[in-house]
Amino acid sequence: MQTLPATELPLIGVADSTPDVVDGLAFAKLYGEPLFKLPTDLYIPPDALEIFLEAFEGPLDLLLYLIRKQNFNILDIPMAQVTQQYLQYVEQIRKHNLELAAEYLLMAAMLIEIKSRMLVPSNKVHDGEEHDDPRAALVRRLLEYEQMKLAAYDLNAVPQLGRDFLHAQVFIEQNTVLHWPQVSLVDLQTAWADVLSRAKLVAHHKISREELSVREHMSAILRRLQSTRFVEFSDLFDPTRGTAVVVVNFVALLELAKETLIEITQADSFAPIYVRLAYAPA
Repeated sequence: MQTLPATELPLIGVADSTPDVVDGLAFAKLYGEPLFKLPTDLYIPPDALEIFLEAFEGPLDLLLYLIRKQNFNILDIPMAQVTQQYLQYVEQIRKHNLELAAEYLLMAAMLIEIKSRMLVPSNKVHDGEEHDDPRAALVRRLLEYEQMKLAAYDLNAVPQLGRDFLHAQVFIEQNTVLHWPQVSLVDLQTAWADVLSRAKLVAHHKISREELSVREHMSAILRRLQSTRFVEFSDLFDPTRGTAVVVVNFVALLELAKETLIEITQADSFAPIYVRLAYAPA
C-alpha cells in the first residue's frame, strides 16, 4: 500500500487569521459547544493526512499488479525488473509503517533468492534434463491467487441482501374491533334449504332377512307334479316373487333330481325341457 505522508503541522506560535465569527455563526462544534476560533495549540499528526495512491491486499497482490501493469508473461517473469520495482515500493512503505511492510519484506527476500538462483548456472542431471525453474513455485502461487481474485470479483457481482436489495416489508394495522356480518332473511332461508337437502342424503335402510326353506319348495314341486303328467321347466318358477325365491326353487328342483324323485327330459336339442315324477303317485 503506497502512501504519501503529510508534513507535520504544528500550529504553536503561528498567528491565527481565522475570524472569530463567520457571518455570526460558529464554523464547528467541539463536544457540543460552538467553536468560533481555532485553538492556538492545535497539532495534526502526520498519519492523519496520508494519501493512499494504491491499495493492495498483500504481497502477491502487489506482485501480480506489477506484472500485469507492464504486460509481462507470468510464465516467464523478468525477475530483475520486477524485483527492482517491488523493492522500491517496499522501501516507501517501510519508512512509515514497519508492521505493514513485514510481509512485503518476506516476499522481497523470496524474489531476491529466486533472482540469485537464476544467476547461478544450472547443472544438468544424468538423464539430460535441467533442474526445475526457480520461478515455478512463485508462478503457481500467482496463478492460483489470480483465479481466486477473479472468483471473488464474480461473487461480488452477485446481488447481495442488504447491499443491493432489501426484503420488502409491509406493516398492516389490524383493527381489534369485530364487525359482525349483516344476515338477511334470504340468507337464512338459503342456509335452511341447504340443511334440508343434506338431510335427505342421509337415509336409513332396514334390511330384513327372509326365511326360505328348500324343503318347503321341494314339497310344493312334488304336489304340483302329482296333479299333472308333465310340467315345462319354466312353468315351475314365478319371477314375480323375486330373485331369492327363484334361486331357492331351483335349488329345490336340483335336490329332487339328485334324490331321483323327478325326471328332467328333453326330446331334442333346443327343445323345451319337461319335468315329471319319477314314480307313480299312489
